[in-house]
Amino acid sequence: MKVAHIALWTRDLDAQVAFWRSFFNGTSNDKYISKNRPGFASHFITLDDGPTIELMTLSALDEAPGNKEFSGWAHIALNVGPKADVDALAERARQQGILLSAPRTTGDGFYEAVIADPDGNLIELVADA
Repeated sequence: MKVAHIALWTRDLDAQVAFWRSFFNGTSNDKYISKNRPGFASHFITLDDGPTIELMTLSALDEAPGNKEFSGWAHIALNVGPKADVDALAERARQQGILLSAPRTTGDGFYEAVIADPDGNLIELVADA
């Protein structure tokens, strides 16, 4: 069994697509605009060796946690390879002003850095175990 895709609600679909393309070299399908659900649009971003991420927006997106549709997730963790790759991506994120936590070994043994996407959602960049 494997994850088919991960979905992320966003208020700025174009900014999210640009982020995932530029920062993680993701490839995107064409924008989907629903004919059955007014205001809904999405893009699927495919990462090289990782999951596919469905970026979704809705004109009436609600920010209140606990509601069915709101912007964000708690966090996702992406294994980016060896520690050197975590360090390189963390430096790139620092230069872009999106590094939230510098590379470190956490109490549960992960070597990781934490960055933010354009909506402020957390992404952990994790090294191979």
